[in-house]
Amino acid sequence: MANSDVWINGIQLGHRPNGYVTFRYDLTDHLRADGDTILAVRTDTSQQVASRWYTGSGIYRHVRLIVSDAVHVEPWGVFVTTPEVSADRAVVAVTTTMVNEGDGARTVTLRTTVESPSGDLLATSDAPLIVEPGTSRTVEQSLAVDRPDRWEIDHPVLHAVHTEVLDGDRTIDQERTRFGIRHAEFRADTGFWLNGRNLKLKGVCVHHDGGAVGAAVPLDVWRRRFQRLKELGVNAIRTAHNPPSPEFLDLCDDMGILVMDEFFDCWTVRKRRFDYHLHFKEWSHRDLADAVRRDRNHPSVILYSVGNEIHDTPKPDLAKGILAGLVEVCHANDPTRPVTQGLFRPNVSHDYDNGLADMLDVIGTNYRDAELLKAWRDKPSRKIVGTEQRHELETWLHCRDNPQHSGQFLWVGIDYLGESPRWPVTTFNAGLIDRAGFVEPRGRQRQSWWAEIPMVAAFRRIARTPDAPVDPGYEVVEWDRRQVLFSDWNPDGASPGEQAVEVYSNCDAVELVLNGTSLGVREKPANDSPRTWKVPYAPGTLTAIGSNDGREVCRDELHTAGPPAAMHLAVDREQVAPDWDELAHVELTIVDAEGRRVPGADHGLTFTVDGPGRIVAVDNASIASHEPFQADHRSAFHGRCLVMLAATADTGSIRLTAAAEGLPEATVTLEAVPSATR
Repeated sequence: MANSDVWINGIQLGHRPNGYVTFRYDLTDHLRADGDTILAVRTDTSQQVASRWYTGSGIYRHVRLIVSDAVHVEPWGVFVTTPEVSADRAVVAVTTTMVNEGDGARTVTLRTTVESPSGDLLATSDAPLIVEPGTSRTVEQSLAVDRPDRWEIDHPVLHAVHTEVLDGDRTIDQERTRFGIRHAEFRADTGFWLNGRNLKLKGVCVHHDGGAVGAAVPLDVWRRRFQRLKELGVNAIRTAHNPPSPEFLDLCDDMGILVMDEFFDCWTVRKRRFDYHLHFKEWSHRDLADAVRRDRNHPSVILYSVGNEIHDTPKPDLAKGILAGLVEVCHANDPTRPVTQGLFRPNVSHDYDNGLADMLDVIGTNYRDAELLKAWRDKPSRKIVGTEQRHELETWLHCRDNPQHSGQFLWVGIDYLGESPRWPVTTFNAGLIDRAGFVEPRGRQRQSWWAEIPMVAAFRRIARTPDAPVDPGYEVVEWDRRQVLFSDWNPDGASPGEQAVEVYSNCDAVELVLNGTSLGVREKPANDSPRTWKVPYAPGTLTAIGSNDGREVCRDELHTAGPPAAMHLAVDREQVAPDWDELAHVELTIVDAEGRRVPGADHGLTFTVDGPGRIVAVDNASIASHEPFQADHRSAFHGRCLVMLAATADTGSIRLTAAAEGLPEATVTLEAVPSATR
């Protein structure tokens, strides 16, 4: 990240300006058998590329050394598709490109095997061929699988293609490519379909930072975030606004999360002084081709986006030529997936009228859903999707009530570093979950619209005037800045008076109960709006009870907490291996004598680790805190804090101790284990 230059023994191998694409160089001719080989990498973000959000700096994704024979599979040279998919039979089409970088012709056999999720052999095909020196050969093979186990969002089962290049009986190169047997398509009249099932894309946009860990994000950070988003009903992610890491997409494959794979935030017209526009004409087609070829085997990827709010579009003669080239690059490298982009004010630049929008396989528009739906009514053959949306109810109803609308991607799914409205705020906080992974009230509202499992969540709502002081940690960097929600029953003031209570639920009926006294039942509104009460305050317990068919199926409670009495530590795993991508997340909650979170607790916390472990980062999700992330201390924020732990060895007990003035120490223990055991 970004503007990388790579040298080996003082010889420059190449330069890549894009900080998000995967690239590789051939070291073969430069290696020394009789001395040290020195590989040097320099990155330069001194001009702060894409400065609207936090990009990070340096080497922030994995680096690998690949050793191969002179005859080998071309980088990203295996392409797996499933052109025929049914419950009875699937056809797995595999296109493999091999290269010969040696001095003489080679006779080899390409063996392609399809493996089941459990590793069993399902089908195999051998192709003998001669590869001339300095050339490549592409082989197409078709293999049938009976009664296939299909990849679904709620059943993300993965198969594998094992590719071997054989010289006689000797394997000289091999690759294992994971893929999913699935059929995905967009239809003009009914939106998105997966394996014959009509689905709404319930998506969120995410930037690439991991909050407290910055831009170099261990995979377990994403795993925890994705799990919480899925619990809220999210089934899709837009990678705003650049290609993610391949491990990110692997995780989406594993967890059944659909992906809009996005590549560019600008074309030739800049948004910031040192944006990618400086390199677009020279590098965009190469960067795009590399990204598509790298990502095209992921079953999670259903859509490519070649731009976000592109400022070239007011000049249609310029923009249409650029877009045609980008779409062609995508189709040439992956003809199976449609292309979209997040159109920017399309009615202003006349994208729906001048032909630009119709160059896209699926028309995507940011925020203007009413205009997008009108564009469909004007031409019902158009396939449409909302590429970036606000959180309000009206936007959801545009999607929910129009079958032609494939779905939406909210801005934003997770609070992210940068793009803040003013100092001292450091974070854009319009996420369904905050920077530390705690669920926001708007996340529960979205859960009431998107989740299938019965849920109910109650909140105390306060209104504020424009000149009212605001807790900077709860500053709402969103479109509606007039309301704040709290998940507690601890209003400020000696005589709080009447409280506004807002309840989110997907249940048929919700009853609100204060200290055992019913405050009434509210039926589910047809328009999915929240259920509200005015409640005369009394300390104790406020309970929201969700019912279906007259039977209780869920409940949520707000408590009046007493003084802080203890700290509670909860860890998300019992074992952790000493791998860079593995982390344990410890959530600390300050509670009263009854174990209820104390929302006003802001104690200074200190953490110590005994055993083979280390603290990777600490966070409390406050968007105005300037405390360091890489530290052994942090203030609690609204009674909570997060500690990320890593193992430093493959055996032993890791003990984390939390200390705070006036509270007894709290500890949690987990075990370090070898990687092979997990």
